[in-house]
Amino acid sequence: MRLALIAGGKSSEREVSLKSGAQVYQALNQDRYDIRRYDPLTDLERLVREAKELDAALIIMHGRGGEDGSMQGLLDLLEIPYQGSGVLASALAMNKELSKAMYRQAGLKVPRALIFDRAGAPSPQEIAVGLGLPVVIKPVNEGSSIGISKAPTPEALSTGLAAAFALDNRVLVEEFIQGTEVTGGVLGNARLQALPLVEIIPASTYAFFDYEAKYQPGASEEICPARLDPELTRRAQACALTAHKALGCRGYSRTDMMIREQEIYVLETNTIPGMTATSLFPQGAKAAGLDFQDLLDTLINLALEKV
Repeated sequence: MRLALIAGGKSSEREVSLKSGAQVYQALNQDRYDIRRYDPLTDLERLVREAKELDAALIIMHGRGGEDGSMQGLLDLLEIPYQGSGVLASALAMNKELSKAMYRQAGLKVPRALIFDRAGAPSPQEIAVGLGLPVVIKPVNEGSSIGISKAPTPEALSTGLAAAFALDNRVLVEEFIQGTEVTGGVLGNARLQALPLVEIIPASTYAFFDYEAKYQPGASEEICPARLDPELTRRAQACALTAHKALGCRGYSRTDMMIREQEIYVLETNTIPGMTATSLFPQGAKAAGLDFQDLLDTLINLALEKV
């Protein structure tokens, strides 16, 4: 099979994408696939030129230009099947404002939040009155916790808003949920499988599971399966399935959640989860009996399914 492995690009998550792409390349069965590697930063013209020679694509990208529907739209035009969600679901999941609305409509619980642009931004004091402190500040369209900060004071809130507005013209500020953080993977097309949950415990030096806590080796403890009772596990897996379906995802996804006093709050859904052998989604897949190479084969087979 002639397989395009697409990694890199020009988003703020370029380096993570390149590292993931390198690990995926090493894990793929070289006897089964004729792998051609493309970096959208430099190789888009070659990808278009060689499209008719390709059977399928693996998009190993995060953030804008890769996870937001842009690359998916290009591959649709080139008629190259690819793993994961299409244009609409990718764009919805990337946009924290729209995905939050879809979660609510599907009956999922989400943290209380304010969403605004720079011109309509309330003061830090008004936000503190409306949501309490601490709060979490997020650019509406970024991934991997880029630009996200936790603000325990109005002064930190002001600094966090400035950092978020440097990356996006719309910002989401939501209540901080103190509790157990878990993430739930979903795998499949017509028949969906909820993978074992992964519990995430950032080191005490981190205020939350931020960019460094995600990617610095040893910065966080990850436990799979998560240490939840069977009923709470079932409910959290059901939330991941509901979020996947609410956004119209395909192939696979990973939904991040916080659990406080038996209540499950959905934070966001990743349509291209981190894809190194030790990333969160592959950990869940391994606990379900799929090693990294088998998982990649499964994703490619799902990409080729007519659904």
